[in-house]
Amino acid sequence: MQIANYRAPVYEPTVDELETLKKLEMGEEVSLWSAAREHLSRRLLERGLVAQDVDKHWHITEQGRELIRRKL
Repeated sequence: MQIANYRAPVYEPTVDELETLKKLEMGEEVSLWSAAREHLSRRLLERGLVAQDVDKHWHITEQGRELIRRKL
């Protein structure tokens, strides 16, 4: 039996996810390790709001910038 993942039709970021996007926009570093320690989900990566470089550091994408500008 195969289990399908449920994906809500409307994506609403959590407060922690918005805070992380704002940190990235301001130029603060957020590594995969610190994100895991803060219990952030991979939804930011899955939704294309952030990207990772080869050192596993996160960088905000244009889509992520649009999201936080809309929420401000």
